[in-house]
Amino acid sequence: MLPNLGNIQKQVQKMQADMTRIQEELENEKLETSSGGGMVKVTTTGAGDVLEIKIAPEVVDPNDVQMLEDLVVTAVRDALNKSTEHRGEKMSAVTGGVKIPGMPF
Repeated sequence: MLPNLGNIQKQVQKMQADMTRIQEELENEKLETSSGGGMVKVTTTGAGDVLEIKIAPEVVDPNDVQMLEDLVVTAVRDALNKSTEHRGEKMSAVTGGVKIPGMPF
């Protein structure tokens, strides 16, 4: 039997509790990203859920729907990337930068 097994178990339990706490914090955080100079804004949670998309009226042009679609895609993609990066940074603080299989960061 390993002499430090009790300490290792305590450290793992603390890490799990910290990760659960951070995941809850991420679900309550709001991150905002925009494209087109702020014409399309996307708000996500720190956990990566899209909460809201706002589109400035002046960017809505029925003759150029493609531009609006591109702006929305860009803003959503950037928002999800920002959320993933933010989540990774917060979780990395708990894991000491160690990648844990099955964790989404």
